[in-house]
Amino acid sequence: MLQVNNIKEHKDAYIEALKKRNFDAESIFDEVLSLDETRRSTQSKLDDTLAESNKLSKQIGLMFKNGEHQKANLLKEKTGKLKEDSKNYSEVLSNTIADLEKLLYTIPNVPNEVVPAGTSEDDNEEIFKEGDIPVLAEGSLPHWELAKKYDIIDFELGNKVTGAGFPIYKGKGARLQRALVSYFLDKAVEAGYSEYQLPLMVNEASGYGTGQLPDKEGQMYHITADDLYMIPTAEVPITNMYRDNLLIDKDFPIACTGYTPCFRREAGSYGAHVRGLNRLHQFDKVELVRIEKPENSYKALDGMVDHIKGLLKDLKLPYRILRLCGGDLGFTSALTYDFEVFSTAQDRWLEISSVSNFETFQANRLKLRYKNKEGKKELVHTLNGSALALPRVLAGILENYQTENGIKIPDVLVPYTGFDIID
Repeated sequence: MLQVNNIKEHKDAYIEALKKRNFDAESIFDEVLSLDETRRSTQSKLDDTLAESNKLSKQIGLMFKNGEHQKANLLKEKTGKLKEDSKNYSEVLSNTIADLEKLLYTIPNVPNEVVPAGTSEDDNEEIFKEGDIPVLAEGSLPHWELAKKYDIIDFELGNKVTGAGFPIYKGKGARLQRALVSYFLDKAVEAGYSEYQLPLMVNEASGYGTGQLPDKEGQMYHITADDLYMIPTAEVPITNMYRDNLLIDKDFPIACTGYTPCFRREAGSYGAHVRGLNRLHQFDKVELVRIEKPENSYKALDGMVDHIKGLLKDLKLPYRILRLCGGDLGFTSALTYDFEVFSTAQDRWLEISSVSNFETFQANRLKLRYKNKEGKKELVHTLNGSALALPRVLAGILENYQTENGIKIPDVLVPYTGFDIID
C-alpha cells in the first residue's frame, strides 16, 4: 500500500498519476490525511497522558514513603482520571489506525510515468515482437482437439474427478509438462536465481503482504476451517519469506525461483476464449521473484524481461511484449510487461507471462526494509514474473508445432522429454 507520508508529500502528483487507472483519488486522499492527522493528535495526547500518569505515580510512591498519605491519596484520584483518559485515547487510536489501514488497502499502486493511460487491454502498447508465425496446413486443429486426438490431456476426466478447469495430463502430455517445468527451473538457476520448493497454502497475513487480499479475495480458494488460502502464484509464498525483515547491503540482490501449481477461482470466466488450456482453475507455473534496492529495480526488471525473451526464443514460439496501460494494470503494480504467444490454430495472442515492478507498494505491506549506507531504514522494491506459465505455452507448442505426422517437440526440450514427436 502507499505510504501516508508520500501521499502527503506528493498528493497532487499521485492524484494525476492514478487518473491513468481511471481512479479518482482526491476524496480518498483527503480522508486518509484526515485520519492520519487524527492518529497523530490522538497519539500525542496519549503519550502526554501516559507521561503525566507515570510522573504522578513516582510522586505518589515518594509521598507514601515519606508518610504524606493525604497528599498521595489526592494525587491518586488524579491518576485515576488520567488512566481513564489514556484508555479512551488508546481506543480512539486503535480504531483510527484500523480505519486508516482499511482505507489504504483500497488504493492501488501509483503507475510509473511510462505507463500509458487507457481503459482496457485494447489500450496496451506493443513494444516488441519476435518470431515468424508458422503457416499451418489446412485442417490444423486447436490444442484441445489435438489433446484428444493424441490422448495427452483429458479435460472430461478432470471434470469428472474435480470439475471444469482441472485437466488431467496423460502419457507424453504429462512428460512434456514435466519437461517444461524442469527446463524453466534449470534456466532460472543458470541465471542466478535460488530455487525453492514452497507451500501451496498461505495464511491471511501473506495474502495481505503481497496484495492479493483484500483485492483478489473472490479469486482465491479459501480453506475456511483453517483460514488458509490456496496460492494463486508462487510469488505469494516466496515474497512473504521476507516479511518483517530488515536487510543489509550484502543481502542483495535477492533472486528466487520456484515451481508450484497455482489455484484461481476465475469467477465469471466463460465462453470460447477460455476453452481448453486457455483459462484454468489449477495450472503449473515457474515464478521469478526479485527483491532489490530502489535504485536497481528497473535494471532488474529489464533483466527479467530479457530472461523470458530468451526462453521463448529457445522454444521458437512467436511472441510479443505489451506495456500495460493504466486501465489494465494490476492493483499492486507500478509497471507491467505482458508476454503473449501467438496461437496459430486459434488465430489470436495468448498471455503467457506478466513481469512487474511493484516498487515499494508490497514492501510497505510486508514491512520489508533495508539499512542503507547511512544507517537509515528504507523500503525495498519487489518484482515478480512468470517464467513461464505452462498452460498457454503448452497450447502454443501443440498448435504451432503440429504437422501431418504428429506434434514436434522443440529441440531445446528433447533432452528433457526423451522423445521428439507426439504421434
